[in-house]
This record gives sequence, C-alpha cells and structure tokens, in this order.
Amino acid sequence: MIGFLLRWSVNLLALVTAGVLIDGIIIESIPLGILAAGILGLVNAVLRPVVLLLTLPINLLSLGLFTLVINALLLKLVAQLVDGFIIETFGAAFLGALVVSVVSWALNLFIGGDGKVVFIKKVERKDGGN
Repeated sequence: MIGFLLRWSVNLLALVTAGVLIDGIIIESIPLGILAAGILGLVNAVLRPVVLLLTLPINLLSLGLFTLVINALLLKLVAQLVDGFIIETFGAAFLGALVVSVVSWALNLFIGGDGKVVFIKKVERKDGGN
C-alpha cells in the first residue's frame, strides 16, 4: 500500500511540475491534482501498454519517438476525464508529457521495484580499497 501511495505521489509531483513549467497546463486545486495523478497512474497501467502494442510498427519506424505522442495523447485524455485539470493545446500536452516523463524517471530512481524508497550507502572497505 505504501508503494502505491509513493508512486501516486511521484505522479502528483510530476503533474504539478508540468503545471508550473508549462503555460497551457492548469491544475485548479490540490484535490483535482491528486485525482488527475491517480487517473494518470491507472491510464499508464492499463491503457498505455495496449496502445504501445497497437502502435508498435510506427514506433519502430520512428525509433521510439512516437511514444512521446502517445504519452501526450494519454495526458490529454486524463485532462478530458478530470474537470479541473486543463490542457489547452496539444503542444502543451506534448511538453507536459515530456516533463512528466523526466520528473517521474528522476524520482523513480529512488524507488525500488517493490515500491519502497531505496537508500544508497557508501561502504568503506577494511583493506584500504584494494
């Protein structure tokens, strides 16, 4: 349960970052941002794999760059489902998807596969490092 809430928080932080950095993305309130982050997580877990599989040929031809278009369309879909989460243009959705992807990737570096925070600790060797 903690892992689920941690990943939801990562999605929320990524959406808020996109809302702050991109002019065409508006999150009207914190509860609506939380709802949008939850729906984005569900869309990414359920719909995204199916869409990626269906668009595999064009994705291969574009060397994976079409994935950014898919992410933008799914972000726009979430904006259509949540009333207080507004994306004005496809360009804003594209840039927002890029920001959400980068922020999520950066934050997920510190989350393990089981959904727990990973701590990296430096260990001193007793033999002097040789």
